[in-house]
Amino acid sequence: MLRAVAAGRCQLGAGWQPVLMVDGLVIADILAGQRLVVAGLVYPPDTATPLGPAVLTPAGRAALAPPV
Repeated sequence: MLRAVAAGRCQLGAGWQPVLMVDGLVIADILAGQRLVVAGLVYPPDTATPLGPAVLTPAGRAALAPPV
């Protein structure tokens, strides 16, 4: 999921439970978006728009970084 977010393929729906979409399709795990936000890996959705781009936080980018 994080790789798809990093590639700009994901959108996050605003609402009581953020819905993650990849390539315009809702993923089967409807709680994945919420878990990514709660874990601090993806920024919370902008509540002013119903659907916006999913964006990695610094912690999300670090999670994708290769081990040193």
